[in-house]
Amino acid sequence: MKKTLVLGASENPTRVSYDAVRRLRAKGHEVVAVGLREANIFGVDIQKGQPHVEAVDTITLYLNPERQKEYYDYILGLQPKRIIFNPGTENFELVRMAKEKGIETEIACTLVMLSIGHY
Repeated sequence: MKKTLVLGASENPTRVSYDAVRRLRAKGHEVVAVGLREANIFGVDIQKGQPHVEAVDTITLYLNPERQKEYYDYILGLQPKRIIFNPGTENFELVRMAKEKGIETEIACTLVMLSIGHY
């Protein structure tokens, strides 16, 4: 199982990030959720800010490229094995920065990846 940080997590059930937390948990992945408001969804606390997290395998992004900028150092500093850029989050500046640090990047949909067994 892959420890996954959902960046842009929301307690709003109409948001894709909400469903991502649910489906990651259902597949047995450890989830760390970071969003704008503290909340709890599916037993996962949504944390604000840039919490220290150890041994992150994957960061899945649900922030538009402009909003990602304030998290560049945070994302790269966590040294994940990969970053998933979900639809609408594609950011080639961050892709380049990640690749320079040896971090795998995927422009894909976490929900689709989970549903077809390619997460």
